[in-house]
Amino acid sequence: MYRVGIDVGGTNTDACILDKDLNVIHSVKMPTTEDVETGIFNALDKVIRESKIDSKLIKYAMLGTTHCTNAIVERKRLNNVAMIRIAKPATVAIEPFIDWPKDLREKIELDSIIVSGGYEFDGRLIADLCKDEVVSFCNKIKDKVESIAISGVFSPVNNTQEKTVESWVREVLGNDIPISLSNEIGNIGILERENAAILNSALSTVGREVSLGFKNALEELGIKCDIYFSQNDGTLMNLEYTMKYPIFTIGCGVTNSIRGASFLSKVKDAVVVDVGGTTCDLGILQNGFPRESAISVQIGGVHTNFRMPDIISIGLAGGTIVEGNEDSFKIGPESVGYKITQEALVFGGNTLTLSDVATKLGQAFEDRVDKVANLDEAYCKKIQAKVKEKVEDVIDQMKTSQDDVDLVLTGGGSIIVPEKLSGIGNIIRPPHYNAANAIGAALGQVSGDIEKVYSLDNISREEAIQNIKEEAINKAVKAGAKKDSIEVLFIEDVPLAYLPGNAIRIKIKVVGDLI
Repeated sequence: MYRVGIDVGGTNTDACILDKDLNVIHSVKMPTTEDVETGIFNALDKVIRESKIDSKLIKYAMLGTTHCTNAIVERKRLNNVAMIRIAKPATVAIEPFIDWPKDLREKIELDSIIVSGGYEFDGRLIADLCKDEVVSFCNKIKDKVESIAISGVFSPVNNTQEKTVESWVREVLGNDIPISLSNEIGNIGILERENAAILNSALSTVGREVSLGFKNALEELGIKCDIYFSQNDGTLMNLEYTMKYPIFTIGCGVTNSIRGASFLSKVKDAVVVDVGGTTCDLGILQNGFPRESAISVQIGGVHTNFRMPDIISIGLAGGTIVEGNEDSFKIGPESVGYKITQEALVFGGNTLTLSDVATKLGQAFEDRVDKVANLDEAYCKKIQAKVKEKVEDVIDQMKTSQDDVDLVLTGGGSIIVPEKLSGIGNIIRPPHYNAANAIGAALGQVSGDIEKVYSLDNISREEAIQNIKEEAINKAVKAGAKKDSIEVLFIEDVPLAYLPGNAIRIKIKVVGDLI
C-alpha cells in the first residue's frame, strides 16, 4: 500500500510516494504550469514511472495547492456572495464588508442584510428570528446570487439560528446553492468570522474545480484511491469536506513543509525555513505541528480568525532576481519563478538570481560552475552577506526567546541559505529536504478543532471540556479521521473576567489517522 503527496508551489510542483511504513520511496520536482492542473498530472506521472510502483496499490493521494490563495490575491474566479448577518439589533452600526479592500469587495459583494436574532456569549437569546426578513431578501437576490454566507452573533456557542436561516434560504433558492455557516469556519469574534465565511463562499467554484480536477488527474492515470487535501493547520480533509470548506486550504504549502521537516529531521520543536523559487517562508514547529497564529490573519487584505499557521514570507528564494553592481545592488522581491530553468545564468539564461550567486560560492550546482565563471566572487559574497542579514532578521521576528534554536531547512531554494546564522544552534538539512512539502502533504493526519465560551454558572469546567472534546472528535470524523485513533493535541481554557456568569473560553484540537 502506498500514499502519494503533491504540493503545488509558485515555481515547482513536487510529488512523492511513501510506503505503508511512511518511508519515502521516491520524490520528483516538476515546473508548475500556467494552468496548474497540467503540472499536477506531470508530477504524478513522473513519480509513478520513476518509482516503478504498481499504481493499483496507491490507497491515498494528498494535494496541497495554492489555487484558493491565488484566486483571492489575483481577484479571479470568485463567486459573488450574498451575506446574511443574524444580529439585529445588536450590531447594526457596523455593516458587512465594512473593512474590505474596495476592489475585492466590488468583486464579491452582491448584497447583504442584517436580520433579527443573535445570542449572548453564554447562549442566551438576544432576539428571535424573523422568517419574513430572510425570505424577502432571498427573493430579492434570486437568479443573481452564486453563493450565500450566514453569520450570527456568538454562533460558535449556539449554531441553531444559523442552521434555521440556512433551511429558510434553501426553501427559496434550492439545495444547490453553496452556503457557508460562520460557526463551522471561524472562532469567537463576529466580524473576522463573518469575513472568513464570506471568503469561503466566494471560493465555492474554485474549490470544486480544484477538487474535481485532482480527482480527474488521478483517474486519467488509472489511480483509484481515497483523496485528501491539505489544510492550513498541517492536517488533511477529504474531498467532500474540501469542496465545502475551500478556505481551509489557504496557507497549506508552508504547513506541509513544516510537517515534512519534522518527519524528515525527527525534530519536534524548531524554526523551519522553506525556501522555494519565489519565496522564503518561515514557521515554528511545536510538538510536530505548525504554531498557529494568535492574532487575526489578513487574507487578501481581509481580517479573518480561522486557524492559520504563524508564518512570515519574504521574497528571498532560489529564483530571486539580483540587480545592480557591487556598490549598489537590489535583491528581489521579484523572481523568475517557474521560468528559472530558462532564465537563470546556471541554466543558460541571462538573469542573475540567488541560485547563480550560491553556485559561484560553491554551495550548489557544481556541474554548472562554468555558467557563472564571469561573476565577480567579491560581489557574490556581498550579496550573500545581505541574504544572511535578511534571513537572520526574519528568524528573530519568529523566535520567542533570545536563546539559540535549531533550524530545519527545506525546499530546493534552501541552497541560498548560509551555513552559519546568528541565533541558530544546529542547521539541519534532512534527506529529501527539497520535497518536504509534498512529503508533509502525504503524512497528514485529520484534525478537528473547536473554540467556545461557556458560563460555569450553568455547567462545570469538566463537563464543558468533555462537551467540546466530543464536538471536536465528531468534526474530525466528518473530515475523514478514524474515530478510535483520535487523540487530543491540546486544550486551552482561559477565564474571561470581563464577562459575567463565571465565563471561560475553551479551545481544543484533536488529530486522528486516516480511515
